[in-house]
Amino acid sequence: MSAPLSRFRLRLVLPALLLAFSICGQARAADPIRIGELNSYKAQPAFLDPYKKGMELAVDEINAAGGVNGRQLELITRDDGGNPGDAIRVAEELVTREKVDVLAGTFLSHIGLAVAGYADKRKVFFLAAEPLTDKITWSDGNRYTFRLRASTYMQVAMLMPEAVAAQKKRWALVYPNYEYGQSAVDTFKKLLKAAQPDVEFVAEQATPLGKLDAGPVVQAIADAKPDAVFNVLFAADLAKFVREAQTRGALEGVFVASLLSGEPEYLDPLKGEAPVGWVVTGYPWYAIDTPEHKAFLDAYRAKYNDYPRLGSVVGYTTIKSLAAGFAKAGGTDTEKLVEAFKGLEVAGPFGPFQYRASDHQATMGAFVGRLGVKDGGGVMLDPKYVDGLSVLPSDAEVKALRPAAD
Repeated sequence: MSAPLSRFRLRLVLPALLLAFSICGQARAADPIRIGELNSYKAQPAFLDPYKKGMELAVDEINAAGGVNGRQLELITRDDGGNPGDAIRVAEELVTREKVDVLAGTFLSHIGLAVAGYADKRKVFFLAAEPLTDKITWSDGNRYTFRLRASTYMQVAMLMPEAVAAQKKRWALVYPNYEYGQSAVDTFKKLLKAAQPDVEFVAEQATPLGKLDAGPVVQAIADAKPDAVFNVLFAADLAKFVREAQTRGALEGVFVASLLSGEPEYLDPLKGEAPVGWVVTGYPWYAIDTPEHKAFLDAYRAKYNDYPRLGSVVGYTTIKSLAAGFAKAGGTDTEKLVEAFKGLEVAGPFGPFQYRASDHQATMGAFVGRLGVKDGGGVMLDPKYVDGLSVLPSDAEVKALRPAAD
């Protein structure tokens, strides 16, 4: 009797076991896609608080629409400590402890480069959202790293038509003394020299990041009697520099080209002290009249009762890019995701753009305009959007800039 009874029980239990295995499999298939994001939140709150809000808005929109391939997105954020060593440790924790499917984020260029190196070593997909260094997609580029924002080279190139048209011979340079500032100045010198061979660089002030002693820096520039200044300072350093220059009258009648100074994060704190006439790259959220941007602006205001900063756009578009990549790859497999991102087309607040297969750089552009003061605050006047593709080297030229990383 025992053997037939066992077979009878097996016939009862087996369907239940099969059903359980099926349900477990479905549950695994529907597990959330885990995005591990690390950034210098404590060190750079002006940009990164809005950036985080932009990410969260995108996650909410995507999940409300059913997620990606039926899977919800889960965002896991960590502070990278503002230095490369901590960033590597945090990236490792996200990958090994949190079991994230991809890495994203970073702000400062040297930290972005460190995480890109980690991603290459560990074969983990990494979308560098904000770091501007050209090395991340060119000389130090690797198979597993892509970058969203318009790079240092791209943004300097966007300013070049105005800089050349100014026909100024004696230039002074001021910049934060780390990878971003150094590469911005090197690119500016190279491009301006090519267009205007007789140009002279009469002063160069490399300042410690976040620790600008504005008085001596401004005085050194004034003593050199330049016709023009190329500025790369941002955040609190920019505000100190502008206020000290205005107090001393050091830049009266001097043409100034300035990276990032039209971004609300750095322009808004200056209020009526905004330096009128500077040619800048930035984000004039109040002057962009396109359907894509209006939809983003309305959604952001509805959720946060505030206007977006450039960080908001970068955070939002980072998540939208990853979602588009997951959809195209059919999942989170790293190698499939890498291939999916090559030529990936994304719809963002600035309109459609793509990630180039040749160097993994996104073609999302930026705005160029002149600073003015309106209603007691700084604004970009007559801003023009510059498509990122228009200021990037060709695929053929990229071969000389980027090692055989793929």
